[in-house]
Amino acid sequence: MTGSCHRLTVQGKSVLLDCGMHQGGDVVKRLQEERFDFNPRDIDAVVLSHAHLDHSGLLPLLVAEGFGGPIYCTHATRNLLAIMLEDAASIYQRDLDNGNLRRRRAGRRQLSPRYTLDHVRQVLEQCQPLSYRQDETILSGLDLSLLDAGHILGSAVVVLTVAGEPPRTLVFSGDLGASQRVLMRPPEVPERADLVLMESTYGDRDHRSQEDTMTELEQIIAEARNDGVIMMPAFAVGRTQELLFHLGCLYHRGLLSGWQVFLDSPMALEVTRLYDQWLDAMDKDDQRVMAHFGARSLQEFLPVLSPTPDVEQSMRINRIERGAIIIAGSGMCNGGRIRHHLKHRLWQERNHLVFTGYQARGTLGRQIVDGASHIRMFGQRFVVRAQCHTLGGFSAHAGRNELLAWAKGIGGEPRFRLVHGEPEALESLAGALSEMGIPVSVAEPQVAFSPDFS
Repeated sequence: MTGSCHRLTVQGKSVLLDCGMHQGGDVVKRLQEERFDFNPRDIDAVVLSHAHLDHSGLLPLLVAEGFGGPIYCTHATRNLLAIMLEDAASIYQRDLDNGNLRRRRAGRRQLSPRYTLDHVRQVLEQCQPLSYRQDETILSGLDLSLLDAGHILGSAVVVLTVAGEPPRTLVFSGDLGASQRVLMRPPEVPERADLVLMESTYGDRDHRSQEDTMTELEQIIAEARNDGVIMMPAFAVGRTQELLFHLGCLYHRGLLSGWQVFLDSPMALEVTRLYDQWLDAMDKDDQRVMAHFGARSLQEFLPVLSPTPDVEQSMRINRIERGAIIIAGSGMCNGGRIRHHLKHRLWQERNHLVFTGYQARGTLGRQIVDGASHIRMFGQRFVVRAQCHTLGGFSAHAGRNELLAWAKGIGGEPRFRLVHGEPEALESLAGALSEMGIPVSVAEPQVAFSPDFS
């Protein structure tokens, strides 16, 4: 499901489509175990679909192990990488230092870092940003164009054209956005393709409608109004900004009277400022809504928003007993300030925990969503008594029917290779595509695939 990374070999050259990190578990242990099944020095170029760490997180390791070629992405993705990779590297170094201190005390061998902040800076230097629909020859006989994937700021559908008689077109979907989402534009559909690598995150189900999801959120806010606090784990990129927009709409309808919203994530604050810089590239209808209320930024659109970049400001939130909506990372509760809020509030029935995004297997968020009665954090055991909600309509991924519609809209007679999904989602989507008469197969890790176009 995570760790997106596909090696394309064409005309003797090697191109990586994404270079993502697996999510879940301890980051130091995970990085110690990560191994490329190829020599990074043999890679000629990387094409990056978007900045989420499960698609970009191993780029510094790739550079550390010898990759020196270009990294193609959109301008906004390059801006986001500067925030996300530096944050991930800082967390990794901090956890590595703490772990090595424990190892020294126990007389155990020290671990060396697999990569450093210098490698992150090198990644950013190697980025060669492109605009959407800009044609670029990235290798001899290989042309690249990026389309808007509608997933997060800067996300792209990758279109690669291989020279020949006839030329062949490979499309890599990256992560496709849901058509009902705010701020993002609908995913663009390539004109044609011969082979499509398509994500399958929600290949087995559709999302709730935005209307139903917002109705449920309004009910949660009403239920907690006189008693508790609402905690929202949220991804710093995409989900946080959408939540701010939705809460802004509720504020202007008079439904947040008496509430204060805290954005308790330094990285999400930095990303939100970046989103504000790119508002002109986002959905025109949502731009008009904000302009109607005189808002030129997401913070102006939500006047009850209180950013809390400093640790002391974050800690003061714990003194509030009611009337607070806390948005904090990480989105799957594996790290970040949300864990400290869970520590103070998860065991109280009057509080609400609202999941607005996908919870991958192996994460703390997934444990709670799956109904765990107790969880462990900070070396302690906590009972789960807060009221837990999952709002599926906020997903950043296209649902099953949207994936099928996108696939059907691609011209030519493309074959599909399904990637980036859990087994049940992959198999379900493969079955649906097959019923539509579309040739399809399911990718397997470390298994090569050579399409036969004869």
